[in-house]
Amino acid sequence: MVRVGVDASIDEAVLADFTKAVQLVRVPEEPQEDIEVDFWVAAMPPRILRRQWPHLKGVKVIQAPWAGVDTLLKLFPPGVTLCDARGVHDIPTAEWALAAILAMEKFLPLFIEMQRQGRWTAGQQAQQIDASSPMKLSPTKIKDPPAPINDVADSTVLIVGYGSIGQAVEIRLAPFGAKFLHVARTAREGVFPLSKLDDLLELADIVVLTTPLTSETRHLMDAKRLAKMKPGALLVNAARGPLVETEALLGALQERRIRAAIDVTDPEPLPLGHPLWSAPNLLITPHVAGDSPNFMKRAFNLASEQAERYARGEPLLNIVSGGY
Repeated sequence: MVRVGVDASIDEAVLADFTKAVQLVRVPEEPQEDIEVDFWVAAMPPRILRRQWPHLKGVKVIQAPWAGVDTLLKLFPPGVTLCDARGVHDIPTAEWALAAILAMEKFLPLFIEMQRQGRWTAGQQAQQIDASSPMKLSPTKIKDPPAPINDVADSTVLIVGYGSIGQAVEIRLAPFGAKFLHVARTAREGVFPLSKLDDLLELADIVVLTTPLTSETRHLMDAKRLAKMKPGALLVNAARGPLVETEALLGALQERRIRAAIDVTDPEPLPLGHPLWSAPNLLITPHVAGDSPNFMKRAFNLASEQAERYARGEPLLNIVSGGY
């Protein structure tokens, strides 16, 4: 019978519905001896994964618990099949992107800070907050609306990385009346290739990054591309920090040319005192977009399906190949 390795800390309730076509083998955090498994559901904390891997023997398939596996590519030999967890993070990540967009378009960080200060500042007053104030949340001064608030309706949203997460973002934004442009590493009907990104950036009010981190997409948003964004446009990074060149982003924010909402940074975790913490027009969350109380259930439902496919000799899903 196929032996499937799972981290010993995984609750029995999570494994209750795991396929019975395989034998589950518990892998301790600090293995004291080698363990034979055919299929490994990789431990979720990378620190535990790195401790367990040297003690696992006979592994032919590794099922990663994350959609992004850029940090795993160099850990495993070429003969091992690595599968990512495409689809597991779609719901929470898309909901985070929606929440971040609405918060920034309605300038909620600014108004939350004014609430903390006990200041009722509306309309044009909010537009004229001193940029040198401790708040550092002044809106971009590119137009003169009654209040520093934008509509999502009729805005153009450019989704960079139109895979399952990008599609989930669009599904949630569409009812607000937004219009969409799509970019992906592989062009197809209705989806432009990355080579068209420069032209499309000039058309977008909101740019959402949901693409994997690869050698091709590292620093995808550099100083030149950030400069191509519309004045006051919103950049949303729900993928990987190194997709955006940090110094370039910092410069664009400090010049108040664009706004941004990011769940990921480079470096990460973002160190205490890093200038991004105090950059204007920026919302930062600490890599929590994919978090959800239902995450473990979704991850192990996928792992169970994959293990059963392997046991039956059927094609696996989400195989990572080439340069990712």
